Amino acid sequence: MSDLFFTLLLLCDSALRLAAPLVLAALAGLYAERSGVVDIGLEGKMLGAAFAAAATAAVTGSPWLALLAGIMTSIGLALVHGFVAISQRGEQIVSGMAINIAVAGLAPTLANAWFHLNGQTPILEDGARFTSINLPFANALSDVPVLGPIYAEVISGHNLLTYLAVALVPLGAWGLFKTRFGLRLRAVGENPGAVDAAGISVHRLRYIAMTIAGILCGIAGTALSIGLSAGFVRDMTAGKGYLALAAVIFGRWYPVPTFLACLLFAFADALQGQLQGTPLPFVGEVPVQFIMMLPYIVTVVVLAGFVGKIDAPKASGIPFTRDR
Repeated sequence: MSDLFFTLLLLCDSALRLAAPLVLAALAGLYAERSGVVDIGLEGKMLGAAFAAAATAAVTGSPWLALLAGIMTSIGLALVHGFVAISQRGEQIVSGMAINIAVAGLAPTLANAWFHLNGQTPILEDGARFTSINLPFANALSDVPVLGPIYAEVISGHNLLTYLAVALVPLGAWGLFKTRFGLRLRAVGENPGAVDAAGISVHRLRYIAMTIAGILCGIAGTALSIGLSAGFVRDMTAGKGYLALAAVIFGRWYPVPTFLACLLFAFADALQGQLQGTPLPFVGEVPVQFIMMLPYIVTVVVLAGFVGKIDAPKASGIPFTRDR
């Protein structure tokens, strides 16, 4: 196996691992916006869930209790946003940004107050985390040309939440486009007045969508802190919530294209990690600050140059008021 092929496999393996939180957060944003609620607060929900999960794992040693804590924290934040955006018909962008800012300050403050580690949680042992899983026959098939290394290096060896993220893409597509609930949810995002005229509660459907978004962001944050990492650190989401929103736009509010966009952004993230400290042809060594900008540069280029005309859900961001 050539060095180039092996390097490419490692990049794909890292991209799939890094894509898991993005995919989960993007699905959360997709469900929220399909219901007509703009959810800028994906970043804050992920960060809050990451802290809650890491803190719970540090205290209890159980990754399952940590996952539950992360999901419940994220659902709570999602319902706060839902209350402002749905019940109070408030400004959705402001509400989402308020959640992001509040959690960015509150999470490290609580971490410092509880654990006295400069805004971090203790380093978690493997028993308190979701660790990698070796799929059946991964070692035995590793010597098979081409397909064996792909199975052993790229497909096998991820944690449970990464596999869950991949599985939720077709499941989310099925729920959105093949079920009665999905039809109603999409209708709420396009024409809430017609849904209300049919005797279906617009507010109820949007709250359900926000709850789903909270669950997905909770899993995403948990994957960050006790799947990819071994604890919580300040600002560990590092803009992933905004990248997830960009993936939703690039995927035109469809699950599979959104998943592919997340893989593209994650591959750029994996590539910047590989390029740090590596001299480039005709350029030499590039300052690490510029290399770290690569995922965000790719995001801007993709949105500016390849998205084209955007057909967002027509009622997205518009509070519903019943005509009397």
